[in-house]
Formats: sequence, structure tokens, C-alpha cells
Amino acid sequence: MTTVEQLTQALKVGDEATRAAAAEQLSRLGGDAQPAIPALVQGAGANDEALREWCVAALEEVGPPAHEQIADLMALAQAANESVAYWGITLLGRGGAACESAVPVLIDRLGDGTAAAVQQRAAWALGEIGHGNAQATAVLQAVAAGQGPAAPHARQALSRLAAA
Repeated sequence: MTTVEQLTQALKVGDEATRAAAAEQLSRLGGDAQPAIPALVQGAGANDEALREWCVAALEEVGPPAHEQIADLMALAQAANESVAYWGITLLGRGGAACESAVPVLIDRLGDGTAAAVQQRAAWALGEIGHGNAQATAVLQAVAAGQGPAAPHARQALSRLAAA
């Protein structure tokens, strides 16, 4: 039987077909694939379409990250690759209050003028983890008052923060 650790290793160093097969198997594990989150996020930015799609499928089912993955996800959230950044931010948001240390990274991504999807996801994530964080609230308020692509997402995030 192949372990999550073996599949994660295959996802990191195999050829494209091997990596895609590993991601496919991880996608079938749901939350049990949680140890592979950083490798799956990296794979979401692959050039190979099958690999990218299987990594995304696994990430959609995996749930929140472990505490020890937060630093890796913060680095991935800062990636130049839009898909890698998007999924790094998504997993940080899923982590909720446990990922509060990522607020500065999310604020940077929200205002850095990169891809709209990354900015929108950063606004969403701040709404998930920024409870009680005055800096997150202030940035979301400023973005919400504007007309940029993240403005509606910032308004929704502020609504979630107010309801918490």
C-alpha cells in the first residue's frame, strides 16, 4: 500500500505522469492527504494540465492545514505563480485563527496589484482569519471603499468579521 508520504515524494520528484498519478491518488484521500498540502499547492502551478487539475482536486477536498504547514503556506502565498499563490492563500484562510501570523502576507497580496483572483482570495482569507486584527480590518475597509476587483470580496470579508 502506498502511503501519503510516498505519494507526496512522488508528487515532488517524479516525471509529469508519475506526479499526476500521485496527485490523483491523493485527491481520493480527502482529509487524509493533509500532510501533502504544500506539495499539492506547488503542483497546482505546474505546466502539465493533468497534474495541475489533480492537485486542485486534492486541495478542494483536503481541509485545513496543520500548524506546522503555515510557514510553508505563507511562502507559497507569496509565489509569482498565480495558481500557487491562490491555493497557498486559500489554505491559509481555511486554517482560520490558527493562521493569524499570515495576516501581513495576505495584506501584501491584497494590495500588490497582482492577479485579481489572488487579490480576491486574499480578501476572503483575511475575512476568515482576521478576527480582532485592527490592521486587517483597516486594510479591508480601504479596499472595500474602492472600485478594484477585490472590493466586493473585501466588503464580504468585513461582513464576516462583523458577524464573528
